[in-house]
Amino acid sequence: MKHWILPLLTSALLAAAPAHADEAQDAALKAALVAPHRTPANVARDGWRHPYETLSFFGLKPTQTVVELSPGGGWYTEILAPYLRDKGQLILAGDDPASTQAYFQRSATRLKQKLEVLPAVYDRAQLSVFDAATGKLQYAKPGSADLVLTFRNAHNWAALGEAQTLAVFKSAFEALKPGGVLGLVDHRLPADRVQDAKASSGYLHQAWVVRMAESAGFKLLASSEINANPKDKADHPNGVWALPPTYANKDQERARYEAIGESDRMTLKFAKP
Repeated sequence: MKHWILPLLTSALLAAAPAHADEAQDAALKAALVAPHRTPANVARDGWRHPYETLSFFGLKPTQTVVELSPGGGWYTEILAPYLRDKGQLILAGDDPASTQAYFQRSATRLKQKLEVLPAVYDRAQLSVFDAATGKLQYAKPGSADLVLTFRNAHNWAALGEAQTLAVFKSAFEALKPGGVLGLVDHRLPADRVQDAKASSGYLHQAWVVRMAESAGFKLLASSEINANPKDKADHPNGVWALPPTYANKDQERARYEAIGESDRMTLKFAKP
């Protein structure tokens, strides 16, 4: 073989390898979405929450160390845990089982029980504590994470005040490696509407979220309309919880809220420089 042919072949193989890897990663993510362990009620919301598109936008890879902040009932955990199980690491920064509030104690217990029921899916996920109200924010080793994810939680931090919100963003910044990504989804308040200090409606200005993240040191890489819903005008009694799946107003105008669907949401991708 002539000496100049080998470098060309090597270059071609190297160029092809990422494509094959991407295809395998893509297939693995799609497999996680249709896995039988997923709760049927969660699967039913895929059309509103767009998990495949959202996680792809954030750059999820199976070899990453991923932190999920406030996983709640584990909606995204059901997807992340099997996807990361063999090659990566999932850290679930959940509610504090030692909290003085019964709500958070119950939430922590439910998540722990969820993981224990299906060890073949969740046995390698790590549980840690995330409590913005009390400042328990050491949920991962500094500089250890490739990706920190949070879904519809920033409005809860806002209710605690800007200082606590900034502390949460700083904790994510600290947990990430240089070049690591913070992926955030939350309910979006139209820019011409007033955001009250506690975000009591559940909606936030996108510009406010960006300001908080940038104040912590992040740079906004990209925003996406994956989870946008132009039918949602964010003007409902009882805020975002008037909409499905909560229906806080019960039967009052239920058909109208059902026609609107789930909330309009911002999808933001930040990087730690």
